[in-house]
Amino acid sequence: MSHPIVTDTQAKMKKAMDRTLHEFSGIHTGKATPAMVETVMVEAYGSQMRLKECAAVSTPDPRMIMITPWDATLCKAIEKGIQLANLGFNPIVDGKTVRIPLPEMSRERRLEFVKQAHKLAEEGRVYVRNVRRDQMETLKKAKLSEDETKRTEKEIQTLTDKFIKDINDAVAAKEKELLAV
Repeated sequence: MSHPIVTDTQAKMKKAMDRTLHEFSGIHTGKATPAMVETVMVEAYGSQMRLKECAAVSTPDPRMIMITPWDATLCKAIEKGIQLANLGFNPIVDGKTVRIPLPEMSRERRLEFVKQAHKLAEEGRVYVRNVRRDQMETLKKAKLSEDETKRTEKEIQTLTDKFIKDINDAVAAKEKELLAV
């Protein structure tokens, strides 16, 4: 049976991995996904709200994002929020919806996104290593037998290696996806 420190380590590292994968979903490849705009902040009812809290976001085709606000009066605010987010999109208000046609991506733009993906992956790897460091400190304070300490350290290192490999695999897949024309 695993030590509670190992279980805690795995949960924290999984959280780092999930966060990194979620960040990757925000990097677009020219194929429309709702994640590209869901976190855009919109001024609605006198406060800032995330786009996904005040509208439905869909992708009717691979080159178009369609936003249907719950309240049609928010269309202009949504358009302004997307422009202020500086995502490189040009939203078009079309009656009660906002449409965002995705432009064809240039090679330079794709390479910028690859750099961004690598930066996010490095942040994920650093977080995993920080979890390892913190858990090793906790382990030293736990006053376990020498054998149990060594075995637990090895399990923590194995988890660290696994999650870093998973992040590396995910960034390689994202890079391949970004560079595919």
